[in-house]
Amino acid sequence: MPKIISVHSFRGGTGKSNITANLAATVARYGYRVGIIDTDIQSPGIHVVFGFDEETMDRSLNDYLWGRCDIEDTAYDVTSALKDAAKKGSAIYLIPSSLNLGEITRVLREGYDVGLLHDGFQELIDKLNLEYLFIDTHPGLNEETLLSITISDALIIILRPDRQDFQGTAVTVDVARQLEVPELLLVVNKVLANLDLKALQQQVELAYNASVAGILLLSEDVVQLASSDIFCLRFPKHPFSQVVEAIAKQIIG
Repeated sequence: MPKIISVHSFRGGTGKSNITANLAATVARYGYRVGIIDTDIQSPGIHVVFGFDEETMDRSLNDYLWGRCDIEDTAYDVTSALKDAAKKGSAIYLIPSSLNLGEITRVLREGYDVGLLHDGFQELIDKLNLEYLFIDTHPGLNEETLLSITISDALIIILRPDRQDFQGTAVTVDVARQLEVPELLLVVNKVLANLDLKALQQQVELAYNASVAGILLLSEDVVQLASSDIFCLRFPKHPFSQVVEAIAKQIIG
């Protein structure tokens, strides 16, 4: 059965999109067909990791939402990004949101049919024969985010060791439990190396009564790459990549 994984954070700046790209690529390299859809329509960003800009995107999720095309027409085959890491059967598709200012302001002004987005998720899975669909959500809680959480088989919440993140994450966890998400995983990102990681894990798990799937240290190497590539594929032996791989294995489970 295909699996839908929503990746969410209550606030921006947690590294959500970068982690989503790295997780999806890591899962794909095990021989799976994977899709990534950027539903952060107000502030899209995951396309950057795959080398896309406004000039290289003929179609986007916005075109589907405005009725200009079928959703599979917005999917770009980015399997080549896996390079030598790809195994037989590996495939990865990216459905980006538009960078065009007019498209973004139209969403802010008019909104869009969230039900159509729901239909699009299933169409993508069927038409592209996906085994995993990763949804990069908009930070905070809105109608689109609630839809993504509702239909997800797993919800990954990204947070930083920050008091504001802790409070916002509590709201998201409560919503996820009310919506009866089958699997809830927490990932703590941008953690200082001098912190007691075991104590931090215990603190987070006690606060939310949920499993911490991984703790990612604040890494100068990741920062220096500046989202210009998929870090885990370029540096597979790096501690960051090893934690991402451990999270990916929990998703594949």
